[in-house]
Amino acid sequence: MHASPDKAATKFQAHILEAGFPCLGAKSALRRGQLEQIVAGDLRCGRHDAAILDALVDFSRRHDRDSVFFSCVVLFPGTPLLDEPCFEAALWDRLAALHRLDASQHAWDPRVSSDPSSPNFSMSLGGHAFYVVGMHPGASRQARCFETAALVFNPHSQFETLRANGRYDALRDTVASRDLAFAGSRNPMLAAHGSASAARQYSGRAVAPDWACPFQTSKSQQ
Repeated sequence: MHASPDKAATKFQAHILEAGFPCLGAKSALRRGQLEQIVAGDLRCGRHDAAILDALVDFSRRHDRDSVFFSCVVLFPGTPLLDEPCFEAALWDRLAALHRLDASQHAWDPRVSSDPSSPNFSMSLGGHAFYVVGMHPGASRQARCFETAALVFNPHSQFETLRANGRYDALRDTVASRDLAFAGSRNPMLAAHGSASAARQYSGRAVAPDWACPFQTSKSQQ
């Protein structure tokens, strides 16, 4: 039996506020009222794609690019339990479908690359770049494990703002230390912002060095 939309949203907030949860940015966003939630159905189904895209575009337009600690979470309580490879495939299928809807109306955010192998890659929707964090009950990393499949869209601009303010490195190191304490081991997929393609981190699955992202942009944006 799948969680109700209201219950899924409430439980996600409680999960973020758990004392040991390592992501300080998510905690801060929630406490500031800057963590917005959308409830869809099954991650593998495109039924809600248009509504998700509209919500993400609206979310981006309402937030100043110089702001920090704001995110938009899309919860998929209709998703069955998936293992990590299946979740990863569903994540990229969903992002590709959203991109196809978006491509006819918006160009790729010029601040980032559309090539998922590039260290400067970020997902772009509505002309705004995002770092996407996948969470699901089948995740092997404790910080990525949640009872409902979810995609967390974090605006790329906030990472650039933190870097410009000299706050990014300290925050990254603190989160990494908290994640080590939370999970009991270091996350092998963590890399400094801009040093490797963030696409490798989206699903949360540990991938091999020769892993190739299945995502491709529309021909008009290549």
